[in-house]
Amino acid sequence: MPVPLRLDKAIVCLCAFIVCGCAGLPRVPEAPPAASLPGKYHKIAKGQTLWEISRVYSIPLDTLVKINNISDSECIKEGQLLFIPEEKAGAPVPEPYGTLQDEDFSWPVKGKVISSFGRYSRGMLNKGIHIQASMNAPVLAARSGKVVFASSGFYGFGKTLIISHGDGFSTVYGRNSELLVKKGDYIKKGALIARVGRAGRDKLPYLHFEIRKRQTAQNPYFYLPG
Repeated sequence: MPVPLRLDKAIVCLCAFIVCGCAGLPRVPEAPPAASLPGKYHKIAKGQTLWEISRVYSIPLDTLVKINNISDSECIKEGQLLFIPEEKAGAPVPEPYGTLQDEDFSWPVKGKVISSFGRYSRGMLNKGIHIQASMNAPVLAARSGKVVFASSGFYGFGKTLIISHGDGFSTVYGRNSELLVKKGDYIKKGALIARVGRAGRDKLPYLHFEIRKRQTAQNPYFYLPG
């Protein structure tokens, strides 16, 4: 049975929308949230993360993500508007007081993300991100903390480190060619801790990086600067 012309055009438009994804201008939330809840909009500044914004306004990160219908963290851009709800009707929303650099996470290695959080690879769910880099590229601590795990052959991830940051957060660094710190060491943010390597069946050099909150894997894009 032939597809009606109008329906055919609609399908084409829908496919184009799906393919385009995050391309083009940053997504700006529509007015309905502000109409139904007291609050204001925050324009994302260069380098700001969702986690930083949630701390500035004392809003749980999960709440900020949910109320703004954020499903693809890679679409978060400088200049994008986020709706910030008030905790109580009529209570003023505090103004941001700048960045909190000492508590923020930083990228552990320079490179291209080749597998994002929540993607399946070889039948396994990726609980972090894969950052492609050259063999033996320096891996830096994403945040200050204590090395609580160091293994030369962790299952599927080869040489692996875990750093606890003392506030419920920890970071995982897998697939290294060399570990330059040991369990029990206290590490400063930005310190050299390992070098990118290979592990398992995939011979492409990349770093497997995770951010965990009380052992629960988090989307790194919500914590890392754009």
